[in-house]
Amino acid sequence: MSDTGPLITPALVDLYLAPEEKDEALRALAQRLFAEGRVTDLDGFLADIAAREAQAPTGLGDGIGIPHCRSAHVTRPSLAFGRSARGVDFDAPDGRPADLVFMIAAPDGADDAHLRILAALAGRLLDAEFTGALREAESPTAVAALVNGEEAAAPANPTVEKGGLRLVAVTSCPTGIAHTYLAAKALETAAARAGARIDVETQGSAGATPLDPALIAAADAVIFAHDVEVRDRARFAGKPTVDVGVKAAVNRPDELIAQAAELAAAAGPADRPAGPVRTAAAAPSTEHWAQRLRKHLMTGVSYMIPFVAAGGLLIALGFAVGGYQIASAPSVLGHFDWSSAHSWAALLFQTGKASFGFLVPILAGYIAYAIADRAALAAGVVGGAVAVAVGAGFLGGIVAGLAAGYLVLQLVKLRVPQAIRGIMPVVVIPLVSVAAVGFLMFVLVGSPIATAMNGLTDWLNGLSGSNAVLLGMLLGAMMAFDMGGPLNKVAYTFAAGALTTAGANPDAGSLKVMAAVMAAGMTPPLGMALATVVRRRLFTPEERENGKAAWVLGASFITEGAIPFAAADPLRVIPAGILGSMTAGGLVMAFGSTLRAPHGGIWVLPLIGSPFLYLLAIAAGTGVTAAVVVLLKQLRKPVASAAVAA
Repeated sequence: MSDTGPLITPALVDLYLAPEEKDEALRALAQRLFAEGRVTDLDGFLADIAAREAQAPTGLGDGIGIPHCRSAHVTRPSLAFGRSARGVDFDAPDGRPADLVFMIAAPDGADDAHLRILAALAGRLLDAEFTGALREAESPTAVAALVNGEEAAAPANPTVEKGGLRLVAVTSCPTGIAHTYLAAKALETAAARAGARIDVETQGSAGATPLDPALIAAADAVIFAHDVEVRDRARFAGKPTVDVGVKAAVNRPDELIAQAAELAAAAGPADRPAGPVRTAAAAPSTEHWAQRLRKHLMTGVSYMIPFVAAGGLLIALGFAVGGYQIASAPSVLGHFDWSSAHSWAALLFQTGKASFGFLVPILAGYIAYAIADRAALAAGVVGGAVAVAVGAGFLGGIVAGLAAGYLVLQLVKLRVPQAIRGIMPVVVIPLVSVAAVGFLMFVLVGSPIATAMNGLTDWLNGLSGSNAVLLGMLLGAMMAFDMGGPLNKVAYTFAAGALTTAGANPDAGSLKVMAAVMAAGMTPPLGMALATVVRRRLFTPEERENGKAAWVLGASFITEGAIPFAAADPLRVIPAGILGSMTAGGLVMAFGSTLRAPHGGIWVLPLIGSPFLYLLAIAAGTGVTAAVVVLLKQLRKPVASAAVAA
């Protein structure tokens, strides 16, 4: 970015932030950014802030709130600051309202220099002297000077005598702006109190400077404080590890340092022979095995979706241009005619088919990667490819990915002689794991899973009447229940995976399932948008603004457009969304509409079978969502009025 001006100016400071309601306070600060030209679209920016707030609370505790987001509507990294006499509730862990509110606005594609300034500020928020000065500042100019002061030098770790505790850590959060650096600062401060040395790698929006391998080798233990996957986790193999969410490091850093010290003492000195990796999680954050399994599966799905979207859309476009017979066209490698629509259709279809060919291997590979990091990637990808070869489909890919991941996880824990330790990650582990997973899929489980997949395909193709409607309603409920969460992704993955079984059959049951899932995913945001129009008084100004964005998000099959409404009023919005999505999904199955494109919303309408009936199903689901949420909100009003009267 060419603009290197200050992060905050006096015009972006409000020392008398009046609103007590969070939404109104956020709007007041955002308006200052908008007035200074640092935000181009006020409503769009507020929608991005609201989406980030819906993910997790941004109350830091000790009276500090840090609402933040990355947004295409931000022109340059900026801060708006508000000081509130009564406090604003940001759901801080200590329950204290925030009297100091920092709105951190970062643009998409911001340069590293500006983001490092934001990172430095995030760390200074844990400095009582800094926050005390902000509370005592008498003018906006004084606040801007404090914030824009030279970047505070990172506190040096205390000198550690030989044999003292040495730690390394990695911190990361989904946005990569605030909590990543707050966690790093908290761990550094806690380590200093404990007389230990800690070196932290922050994997945030400003990029990451990898820890020196020598520091990792000398470390007695590792702390992972993260809400996204740690990059290059294999670097830390063999080290005792404390593995927690990023907020645990912000809120309980001393506890994590103590846990790391206990693990290090039990494991012995850092130069011990490679042995089992010991991992500890803070007791309040310990995950159930089902939660870990969900994370592994969702990682595979997240890497798979781009292949599904690109391949499915290209295949659908190929059929739209050249008809279903294009599936039997010869390879374009030696038969491409620049002036022939048939050749272009064949090119689209064959490219899409190639992309679809990676679907299951990528799913399996990244499930394995989520379990045991890079060492498991080869076995997972190969296992997924074998699943395709034997006809086991995406169910086989899931099995292969899980098997590869857990097998490699055990292999990296083996005690091995010094002579072969160096070739374990590049030769022994890939060789053993690929061979074992290949044997598993070819000989043991591939055929039974393929039989199950064939049965599923036959069942989908034979669906009709009430059975089809019930399946559509079930998938619709799953799409709306958590609006982009695990159940939503399970329903979507089921539909997208089933697309691979459709072939050139224009009436395949799997195409109806995909149509039902997409329609059901569109109706929650569309229904909420409609409700904000027909009963404006039932919604806050912020929700009415979110409703405008929800029209576009819903039409584009982005179910997450309803999340701001659900976060504010889950007991009314979620049931309304479920009923609307069940209506849309059931009607699509009853109408027999089909869809080859796994994404796109109304923008792929030409690729939808029975498009007018499909739109009718979406309209019905939208109407049900809007009607139910309005009814439930109206039922709340008399109760509230009675309470006021009393």
